[in-house]
Amino acid sequence: MISTRASRHLPAVITILLALMLTLVPLPKALAPFRPDWVALILIYWAMTAPSSYNVGTAWLIGIFLDVAQGTLLGQHALALCVVVYITIKFHLLMRVFPLLQLTATVFALLALHQFLLFWINGVTAVTAPAISYWAPVIIGSIVWPFLSMFLTGVRFRAQTGN
Repeated sequence: MISTRASRHLPAVITILLALMLTLVPLPKALAPFRPDWVALILIYWAMTAPSSYNVGTAWLIGIFLDVAQGTLLGQHALALCVVVYITIKFHLLMRVFPLLQLTATVFALLALHQFLLFWINGVTAVTAPAISYWAPVIIGSIVWPFLSMFLTGVRFRAQTGN
């Protein structure tokens, strides 16, 4: 019983850890603004497919870890991720039946909301950043989403079937 529960959560835990690593790995200055927001993308996927397991509390913990690891204002990423995951959970039944193009547009809106919240918090605390550092992750994340979604669906299916 415990091993089946652990094996069911293992793909999500591994992908969340991988997303955190991809977010924290240093990139050259020219490429850093074009890094997709891996953590937000992974949390959107898991909140949409398993909302009872990966919810606002999960987003809060991961966001706090991300704030500490990046040295940003404590709670900045936590708040933005919580809002995005809350909206995803609220509409997860509707989002599951969207065609891929419509789901990609929805993810674009969620990523834009995430970046807007980070922009707003940075504005309140007088932290400046170029506009490309806010818009590039949204656009690149929307381009990556269909491939990431298909990959994670395959991983989740393999974990459920035990292959």
